Amino acid sequence: MTGEPGPDDGLHGGADPGDGRRGDTVAAVVRQWQAVQPGLDTGPMEIIGRISRCAALLQQAEDAPLRRAGLSRPEFDLLGALRRTGHELTPGELARETFSSGAAVTKRLKQLTERGLVERRGDTRDRRVVHLRLTDAGRDLVDGILPVQLAYETAVLSGLDGPEQGELAALLGELLSQLEGRLGALRT
Repeated sequence: MTGEPGPDDGLHGGADPGDGRRGDTVAAVVRQWQAVQPGLDTGPMEIIGRISRCAALLQQAEDAPLRRAGLSRPEFDLLGALRRTGHELTPGELARETFSSGAAVTKRLKQLTERGLVERRGDTRDRRVVHLRLTDAGRDLVDGILPVQLAYETAVLSGLDGPEQGELAALLGELLSQLEGRLGALRT
């Protein structure tokens, strides 16, 4: 597998002549459940299952441009957070920005620092606090790879036309906003 999306990568569904919907794996699972328990409401499974399956396939395919640069998606997310915020961040702030655990951020920062992409600066008032910023090499890497990564993501989504992509983005944004609100309320 080259990492590039293609017809057999599971990212593109074919028509299912049995029900007129896309012939994806979730549709097959839903049909099996409906055969076993015909009264079962599988609507949530059709949404959550597809979101989960899409996420898993995107994780498996990895991001080809990032992989060529020797970066994982979580490492790029850390670099991207430092670049897009435009100022130094503490490890805790980076964890919140990237939805990562503190331990995961610490591990990734060690690797990125060793590669010369991120540098640390101690706080002048509190020696326990560390501030992180991109090096020139880190900034150049992010600026160089972001357009290539976005082109890759555009290719992954090419099976949907512009209006479909906009509708999907809006629906996912609404769902994400609701989930973040509920989960945020549970954490406080």
